[in-house]
Amino acid sequence: MAFIIIYSTHASEEEAKRLSKALLERRLIACANIFPMQSMYWWQDAIEEGREWVSILKTAESRWAEVRQAIEETHPYEVPCIMRLEASANAAYEQWIVQEVT
Repeated sequence: MAFIIIYSTHASEEEAKRLSKALLERRLIACANIFPMQSMYWWQDAIEEGREWVSILKTAESRWAEVRQAIEETHPYEVPCIMRLEASANAAYEQWIVQEVT
């Protein structure tokens, strides 16, 4: 019973929480982990550096398209990071994730 992790970045903690809560309320994800980080990246021909917040969203593989679309529709970044990672865990945890989003 595979599940996926969706990694996304946000400009603020509030933004990360708002998006995570919206996805939870729609039962598109089972869980969100949110934490601060430092980022460095190319943007408009210059190297940028700053604080961001990352969310790690856990869901069933079957929910990928819906979660991606929901993030794309609401994320304020011009080019949001919506990264899908295959994952596996202990059977009880995987079952819990799938149960919460179906």
